[in-house]
Amino acid sequence: MFKLPENLLLGVATAATQIEGGDTNNSWYEWATIPGHIKDGTSPLRGNDHYNRVEQDIALMASMNIQIYRFGIEWSRIEPEEGVFDEKAIAHYRHELEILKRYKIKPLVTLHHFSNPVWFEKQGAFENPLSPMKFLTFVSYTVNALADLVDEWITINEPNIYTVNGYFFGTWPPGRKNDFRALKKVYANLAASHIASYLEIHRIRQERGFLPLSTKVGFANHLHVFSPLYKWNPLHRFSVKCMDTAFQDAITRAAMTGISRFPVKALPKKVGNISIVPGRYYDFIGINYYSRGAVSFLKDGLYPGVPLNDLNWEIYASGITEMAKRMYDEYLAPIYITENGTCDNTDSFRSRYIYDHLKQIVDSGLPIERYYHWTFMDNFEWAEGESACFGLVKVAYETQERTVRASGEFYSKIIEKKGVDQALFNEYVAHTSYNFEKR
Repeated sequence: MFKLPENLLLGVATAATQIEGGDTNNSWYEWATIPGHIKDGTSPLRGNDHYNRVEQDIALMASMNIQIYRFGIEWSRIEPEEGVFDEKAIAHYRHELEILKRYKIKPLVTLHHFSNPVWFEKQGAFENPLSPMKFLTFVSYTVNALADLVDEWITINEPNIYTVNGYFFGTWPPGRKNDFRALKKVYANLAASHIASYLEIHRIRQERGFLPLSTKVGFANHLHVFSPLYKWNPLHRFSVKCMDTAFQDAITRAAMTGISRFPVKALPKKVGNISIVPGRYYDFIGINYYSRGAVSFLKDGLYPGVPLNDLNWEIYASGITEMAKRMYDEYLAPIYITENGTCDNTDSFRSRYIYDHLKQIVDSGLPIERYYHWTFMDNFEWAEGESACFGLVKVAYETQERTVRASGEFYSKIIEKKGVDQALFNEYVAHTSYNFEKR
């Protein structure tokens, strides 16, 4: 059982491309039109029709006691052509923020969550040396338009996942495999984009009269626990160090401090009139955490007999605080768990997952101030399509009917009761158990 600290707020997270629907002008829509790219053949074109259901969805959040909400802005809607901005789209997001304010749900806005406008993708996306400036133009317009309604921002979501899946594994757009040369460029341009955006957001908010400390900017990094399959094996331990560096440590350091090391190419010296120099470019540590891998000879696998979710990811709750402590020891800032959740299509163990991870957070003593459950409702889960259910709310895509799952009820009651007592545990957790067989 546990009691939530007073300064820990609980909420949910979503991404624009995954839930809004109706947009054909983004890289993921084009990717999904090619047979074989999406597991179940679905597309973000349907999504959750959230763009037309914002009022109802936020009202549902409020009924679930949600305190904070991380959501995304769709770049391809706001800047459908290079240098052309859609005032109706920005008005839509202002309206969404005003609804959140009415319901007293604090927003954290994500500016880039994997999806690019088609025009930007055709120019090479973040492989293009001009990409940080192009992204900054969008950021500047958007933040100027929303600065009075938002004081917490995520510049870029999971630059490591975006880069590795797009340029190493080739499972995401642009679908390139083992392109190390491009990977190094993309890492560098994403880091520079974050730094320039960090400085620009602070500049805009300060010019608008907001106190510097009232503005919080960071990026959301996907952090994965890499552990040696056999601790006694020096090659396994060496492989862990290599994978830590290549997947997460180097890009984290580059984006947060402006210092690039292999495999991140040297960062550009300027983005427009903004100098990119070593410094501190974060107001909080953003962590997306899901799982652990058993590493052997540069292969990320599974330990035998571990609990698994429906995507065969290990459920390893203590990893959330292992990674948070590691980041805090190095970067010394408040921690936001910007994503944490699990694929559980039948909602048979999600309540236990939430309980186990929140208990780790509460017991850690770390300065974790935000926890955003991934996700609010089932959505288009990238290459998995609509087949992978992460939501506290079940979505029937054909009718767009929303149904709060038992895990959603549990999460709502945790917020209401400010913790989990024995009665709540017995009602939602005690009877649940994890899977130990691969799906």
